[in-house]
Amino acid sequence: MMTSSKEAILAAARQSAQAHGYGGLNFRDLADEVGIKAASIYHHFPSKADLGVAVARRYWEDTKEDLYNLAQADDPLSALRQYPGIFRRSLESANKLCLCSFMSAEYDDLPEPVKKEVQTFADVNVAWLSEVLTAAGVVSRNKSEERARAIFAAVAGAQLMARSRSDISLFDTLIESYRATGLLPA
Repeated sequence: MMTSSKEAILAAARQSAQAHGYGGLNFRDLADEVGIKAASIYHHFPSKADLGVAVARRYWEDTKEDLYNLAQADDPLSALRQYPGIFRRSLESANKLCLCSFMSAEYDDLPEPVKKEVQTFADVNVAWLSEVLTAAGVVSRNKSEERARAIFAAVAGAQLMARSRSDISLFDTLIESYRATGLLPA
């Protein structure tokens, strides 16, 4: 039961953080959602910072696995074309934002350990993009990280714009414009 309670807390915290950011992580609200006492959350996560670290770490680990699977299932060019879909899924889920993008906007107010996990999310995305861009022959190795950062920032920005208007079609339009201008492979 302990593991399932912890997993339920993490799942509820992920949903809350994607909708309201780190500031929206409230132990009492999470306990009500999970159906446990708030004190039970402290058993698994002694502080809000501990919960924030666990949620952000799980998020980037899940994303890293998604990226790995994407790269394994398709050729590099196809994987690059499908990359924006990872961000689109958050919008498809009740107009939520990528958890680490949301937390990045709160960066100055995050505890140091949470900041490190948020940075790792960006690093995981940029490293994956850099490798796949090189493997696809889109750019040379010495230009791949620069291009990867631009793609990551552009896709995250498209998600932010679409969320602010509750319009997933705006995300799709922006992604298509990135393809038309050559930022993303067509």
